[in-house]
Amino acid sequence: MQKYVIAVHGGAGTIRKGQLSAKRELGYRAGLETALKTGIALLASGGSALDAVQAAVVVLENDPHFNAGRGAVLTHEGLVELDASIMDGSSLRAGAVAAVRNLRNPVILARAVMDQSPHVLLSGRGAEDFARKLDLPFEPDEYFITELRRLQWEHARAEGRTELDHNSEEEKKFGTVGAVAFDVHGNLAAATSTGGMTNKMFGRIGDSPLIGAGTYANNATCAVSCTGHGEFFIRGVVAYDVSCLMEYKGLSLQQACEEVVMNKLLPLGGEGGLIAVDTRGNCSLSFNSEGMYRGRADHTGIIETAIYKVS
Repeated sequence: MQKYVIAVHGGAGTIRKGQLSAKRELGYRAGLETALKTGIALLASGGSALDAVQAAVVVLENDPHFNAGRGAVLTHEGLVELDASIMDGSSLRAGAVAAVRNLRNPVILARAVMDQSPHVLLSGRGAEDFARKLDLPFEPDEYFITELRRLQWEHARAEGRTELDHNSEEEKKFGTVGAVAFDVHGNLAAATSTGGMTNKMFGRIGDSPLIGAGTYANNATCAVSCTGHGEFFIRGVVAYDVSCLMEYKGLSLQQACEEVVMNKLLPLGGEGGLIAVDTRGNCSLSFNSEGMYRGRADHTGIIETAIYKVS
């Protein structure tokens, strides 16, 4: 039987069982499961890892439970500003966009940057102009802004603070979404998308659209998508660091992920996690926070999701 596998995440952080309602937990799990089923169906039919991660992330961008696309957090101006990236492990080609507004699916534009431009990263109005040239769909502000995000934004503005996905120190969450996959052709791919931080100012950009920091894929090693406090993931070049430990030190996927997430990020003060797959079909979902919205599916028919640490 030919192996194929996909993993997704919908953010990591302090996710306390007592503060997450049963309804919202079901919503998160349903979104993750839909993303997994969408991606695994493509892989099962012989589709590429690249198409699978894009399709899975589109599902999560369209789901208002997650901080990406519809339902993303609001900037200081009360608007949604989005980042995304995608990478092909077979060719090391990559595409990314940062600080785009009103674009329904930033990951599709990131793919277009990779496939239809000579560049890797486009930002702001230039990226939006490129999207319009390609007739990609835009939506009004009202499509993106949920009541929960508006309340979080008001709280952050009142306190004069830039905050993570949730709105209290007791309930920190990094709401980035992402997917990694290994296909029947032996190729890897990764994609990541986010709305960033509530009340972010000055055009702040995190790790999600930065190749090597929040996203990386290389057929020689692994595919990685990160979620966490972006500044620390940028400083640690986290996604690429996992690949480097495998390539240069011969660590297994799980060993490399644990080394980076537990032994390198934590001393920096970096909270969060990552998902990763390799070309043997191994999958790692590693995090140093209380929880991470995550799931995986593979050629055996398994589809599973989780939020909290497994004891």
